[in-house]
Amino acid sequence: MVAANTSGGVMAKLISPQSIAIAAAAVGQVGREADIMRTTLLHSFGLLVYVCLWTFILSFLVW
Repeated sequence: MVAANTSGGVMAKLISPQSIAIAAAAVGQVGREADIMRTTLLHSFGLLVYVCLWTFILSFLVW
């Protein structure tokens, strides 16, 4: 459960507006935050599905 909680925090950090704004400024893509957010959101949903499935599967392995 701790690992699932930590993974959820990482996924939330991926799509936080502050992180995206800082990343855009760092790589010289100011003004393209919406494009970065769209791409990151797609990856974040994929990671969410992966973490949910593994958490569900591993919850049955604990005795």
